[in-house]
Amino acid sequence: MDSIASEIKRLRDDLNRHNHKYYVENSPEISDREFDEMMKRLEALEREHPEYDDPLSPTRRVGSDITKGFEQTRHIYPMLSLGNTYSIEEVDEWVKRTETALPGLTAEIVGEMKFDGTGISLIYEHGRLVRAVTRGDGEKGDVVTDNVMTIRSIPLVLNGDDWPERFEIRGEIVLPWKAFDRLNEERERNEEPLFANPRNAAAGTLKMQNSAVVASRGLDAYFYYLLGENLPYDTHYDNMMAARRWGFKVSDAMTLLHDIADVDRYISHWDTARKELPVATDGLVFKINSLRQQLNLGFTAKSPRWAIAYKFAAERALTRLRFVSFDVGRLGYITPVANLEPVLLSGTIVKRASLHNEDIMRALDIHDNDMLYVEKGGEIIPKITGVDTDARQPDAEPVRFVSHCPVCGTPLVRFEGEAAWMCPNHYGCAPQLIGRIEHFVSRRMMNIDGIGDETAAALYAAGLARTPADLYDLRADQLMMLAGFGHRSAERAIEGLEASRNVTFDRVLFALSIPFVGETTARKIARAAGSIDRLASMNRIELTGIEDVGEKIADSIIEYFANQSNRDNIERLRAAGVQLEMTTENDEGRTDLLAGKSFVISGIFSRHSRDEYKKLIELNGGKNVSSISKKTDYVLAGENMGPAKLEKANSLGIAIIDENQFLEMIGQ
Repeated sequence: MDSIASEIKRLRDDLNRHNHKYYVENSPEISDREFDEMMKRLEALEREHPEYDDPLSPTRRVGSDITKGFEQTRHIYPMLSLGNTYSIEEVDEWVKRTETALPGLTAEIVGEMKFDGTGISLIYEHGRLVRAVTRGDGEKGDVVTDNVMTIRSIPLVLNGDDWPERFEIRGEIVLPWKAFDRLNEERERNEEPLFANPRNAAAGTLKMQNSAVVASRGLDAYFYYLLGENLPYDTHYDNMMAARRWGFKVSDAMTLLHDIADVDRYISHWDTARKELPVATDGLVFKINSLRQQLNLGFTAKSPRWAIAYKFAAERALTRLRFVSFDVGRLGYITPVANLEPVLLSGTIVKRASLHNEDIMRALDIHDNDMLYVEKGGEIIPKITGVDTDARQPDAEPVRFVSHCPVCGTPLVRFEGEAAWMCPNHYGCAPQLIGRIEHFVSRRMMNIDGIGDETAAALYAAGLARTPADLYDLRADQLMMLAGFGHRSAERAIEGLEASRNVTFDRVLFALSIPFVGETTARKIARAAGSIDRLASMNRIELTGIEDVGEKIADSIIEYFANQSNRDNIERLRAAGVQLEMTTENDEGRTDLLAGKSFVISGIFSRHSRDEYKKLIELNGGKNVSSISKKTDYVLAGENMGPAKLEKANSLGIAIIDENQFLEMIGQ
């Protein structure tokens, strides 16, 4: 082997080892910088010497932005569901049943964590990953190998040499709490729907078409079962310990148990200890350890008799209220927030929980220093579910909603029919001004690379930006005066501003923060009006003639353009070269194939994202609606469609179509 090939092999081996140390063992031996330098050296060598290409090289873990559809394949062994219970007594009954079914034999049990993610099956041949398949319907699933290769805790090439020539290993793809919170914060900034829980986020991410985006999400994986013809050991536990040696992430919670008392102690321990884990869990799994005994116990029609899942109850914690603060949003709405004594809930420390509005706050009847019940239970955001009134201090005063803006001091207003109070000082209240800049630069609006929330606040504090138009006057040297900016990051922000001049008018309109004008409504208004000048001149009757524009939105648009500050901002955006009218390119591909038809989208898709399907529906004249009613024409259903929506669609006789049928409808 020549020196180049030797160096490439050494770098790959070292990077794989350090990758395992960092992502699996959580004990890095080198700095991130050293790791990055090794990776760059390997990338350079692979570019210069394509003859040494390897599809499982560590350099491939970043993914590709090439869109690929998913093929389906049948599982070698069906991926069955487990019988489950919420009762410790029923787990004990299962132990007794297995002992009865195995007379004269000792039934050793393995206790393990039930991770709340999405199931995956990996096939390895000769120590190398060859295929990754989702659970699907249990009989067949989607091949997602390219996406799985981006998950750094999954070995592409195995350690050691005592693995079978061919085997299958099953596990759970999860999104750690920290990555989940970071992802939802990003989606909230971009005004995208938040993921309900890490499980949905993991499932949605794994089925994305763009593996480069998958790589950026921070997925992780834990493995819990080995299958094959020539496994190294006769017990489940020993096989999983071998899998750990080969490089797989096997939970430290996996434990050998010898009787019912051990099982009960295991449940009691993890009912509390799981809250400190970095990933979401929803229960425990108990399996008979002996593979021969598993074979003797066999299966029911739906699940193995040799395993059972114990499900945890929804998490609830009791903690003290420190104080209620009042946040001001970009549109001026005031949100009360309970600031709490820190409490561990579903793997994260909870310090704050929204109280939403005055009506909800009053209904909870919260007093100073109350002990509050907080729940997470897989939901997006911690919520206050009640008050322990028995623990209330005798002299505690009710928490009262503020009457003036907590930032600028302006008296609050509350419009008829609205639940929230608002600060009407839209053009002098700092959080509103900063919020509109943050909204303007976000990905689904102007998508200005290099300027995020922190930068928007810093620009405001430095007096460099009070309106979106101010951004286009920025210079690189001004940005370099801000914390965290160097020459390259400043240049990147300027390049991002330059690129935003090509953003289409409908997205510009959405970016302007006109109250009640969301992304879909902005798109319809932009197409109907054609330009910002035409929109500014439209009266109430003309505006309400636009689809989905009612009197409330029409009045908001008229009020927006009546304000001189807004008109000045628009003129400066025009001078900066921002697109303020629709072009012929915006209408490219538009048809009336779905004219008059309304669609509800539900589930996870493989060929396009939900947002892409929404755009295709509108591009072809259809209408997106959020809930099923008698007026709904079609439900576009992907995997894991909600059972409630399915039942309602069937009860109303609404057509349910899959993505292939939909694409045929529009000629794709």
